Amino acid sequence: MSAFGSGTASTTSHNPNKSVEVVSPPGDSVSSLCFSPKANFLVATSWDNQVRCWEITKNGMTTSSVPKASISHDQPALCSTWKDDGTTVFSGGCDKQVKMWPLLSGGQPVTVAMHDAPIKEVAWIPEMNLLVTGSWDKTLKYWDTRQSNPVHTQQLPDRCYALAVLHPLLVVGTADRNLVVFNLQNPQIEFKRITSPLKYQTRCVATFPDKQGFLVGSIEGRVGVHHLDDSQQSKNFTFKCHRDGNDIYSVNSLNFHPVHHTFATAGSDGAFNFWDKDSKQRLKAMSRCNQPIPCSAFNNDGSIYAYSVSYDWSKGAENHNPSTAKPSILLHLTQDSEVKAKPRTNSGRR
Repeated sequence: MSAFGSGTASTTSHNPNKSVEVVSPPGDSVSSLCFSPKANFLVATSWDNQVRCWEITKNGMTTSSVPKASISHDQPALCSTWKDDGTTVFSGGCDKQVKMWPLLSGGQPVTVAMHDAPIKEVAWIPEMNLLVTGSWDKTLKYWDTRQSNPVHTQQLPDRCYALAVLHPLLVVGTADRNLVVFNLQNPQIEFKRITSPLKYQTRCVATFPDKQGFLVGSIEGRVGVHHLDDSQQSKNFTFKCHRDGNDIYSVNSLNFHPVHHTFATAGSDGAFNFWDKDSKQRLKAMSRCNQPIPCSAFNNDGSIYAYSVSYDWSKGAENHNPSTAKPSILLHLTQDSEVKAKPRTNSGRR
């Protein structure tokens, strides 16, 4: 089912949408973005092995950025997350380890997690005081950062490609279109395993703010809206996005707005859009950038949407040239008209 209205955003320059570029961006493709839950500190991981942090200042209708600090991994860094108190950053990547970086105190990073293959996803679970890591070694591991061994290792059906957690709900998307759901009150048993409603490889997942389901995005320019309760299955649907005529682009990133609970999609077409799943409407289509958007993030109050514009590897390593396609990170100040659900009408748009 294609529920949302289609439409093509025009391609514009490197910096459309009145966005502000972050100063001193990474030297290679950006793999993850995450804001501190407590302040406007933005962290990015990238394929140049770096984890960087900027302090973002919002002044009226504009923003500015100041590089704060950076650390290195031995190989490309793929994922990042903050501790809930906003003091500490965790990052993982192709060196098969997660580093814990006490950024606010100026401390040195220490390795707190290891896998047998690159680590694709990392998330902090405040309710459990544990870190969870997902790897291409087909495992999830839960870590007490004061101990060298995981407190639990969970076998996955295949390589971890995407992970989202909002306690007690944890959703993992793996290779071969598996979606594995865990209830973290009993994390050692799969709560549910489904085959993705999308026919192609999973690229990203996001848990509903009410924890009743999740979104899944695929390489085929489509998003699935899935409810966990069997009685709610009639509410499930999929819709097309990040397409331009016959050209189909990957959905690379899904982010729920922390206040309005609408969501953003970002894709390989270089566009991002804001949507309301409950009314099945696209709220705003933004102009396309001249490179893909691999990752994105809202800040803690949803007033800033950060997105990276850089190569996303969707056309393989042979098409990657960081010297000609410079990566950038852009900050978009959200307007209520873009991210707030519109009032329902009696007719209801389906």
